[in-house]
Amino acid sequence: EVVTFYESPPAPPAGASPRAPCCSWSPSTAALWRVMDGNVITAKRTAAVSAIATKFLKPPSSEVLCILGAGVQAYSHYEVFTEQFSFKEVRIWNRTKENAEKFADTVEGEVQVCSSVQEAVTGADVIITVTMATEPILFGEWVKPGAHINAVGASRPDWRELDDQLLAGAVLYVDSREAALKESGDVLLSGAEIFAELGEVVAGVKPALCEKTTVFKSLGMAVEDAVAAKLVYDSWSSGK
Repeated sequence: EVVTFYESPPAPPAGASPRAPCCSWSPSTAALWRVMDGNVITAKRTAAVSAIATKFLKPPSSEVLCILGAGVQAYSHYEVFTEQFSFKEVRIWNRTKENAEKFADTVEGEVQVCSSVQEAVTGADVIITVTMATEPILFGEWVKPGAHINAVGASRPDWRELDDQLLAGAVLYVDSREAALKESGDVLLSGAEIFAELGEVVAGVKPALCEKTTVFKSLGMAVEDAVAAKLVYDSWSSGK
């Protein structure tokens, strides 16, 4: 995936593709094989990885899902999570309330729009943060003991979504230790200790401590893009 990041990007022309195409090259000749629009691929694979983390780390009886943010990742996470899990209640908060209301009106199923982060997360079993926050918006004192948090936003070393109290009291899982220690402001600025990579849990090397409050810090990995892009290409080439 080739990503171009601007702090204040100019508005793209109508119909323009996102600035993150997925490209693949021949491993033997280095010839460019294919270029795919990476927007949907990135959204779907990120939500899929969060769902895997949630499968292992959520409380055994999880009834309330909370989503903080109402952008592309909020939609993809909602789609995957309501398909894979059976929540009795779904809540959403967004800094711009109109976008949260649009989300609730657009998706299938009932979603409660909340006026504050505290209102949204109080009593929630699973929390997903998919915001553009640069300072903490989710505070440990609001989080139910034993809850699971998928922290997807704050993908830069000076950005945060979670406060120190939350990270100090939670068991921290990441997709990649190397990436988290270079790119995650939530990890770097809090000094939180990484307990395990998600892959170690899936492989049975490290335990899933679902009885404790857990955080999965998602930054994304190249292998996720490669596998997801191959699935898309194989499906397209087979005519499905």
